[in-house]
Amino acid sequence: MADISLHFSSKAPLAGTYTAFSQIFRTWRRRAHERQELATLDHRTLRDLGLSEGSARFEANKPFWRE
Repeated sequence: MADISLHFSSKAPLAGTYTAFSQIFRTWRRRAHERQELATLDHRTLRDLGLSEGSARFEANKPFWRE
């Protein structure tokens, strides 16, 4: 009986780890996609958004793992 309860408790942290990594990867993909889109915007669109070309370029060039 003790083996069964230990078996179930040992798997619980792995489920949380998978969920955490899944969320991190989702966030990284979203950032990479948003930065790719930002890099393609023209100066008029950037101006409408209230961004300078320099700040947009800076943000678009950041690695996906940085906020």
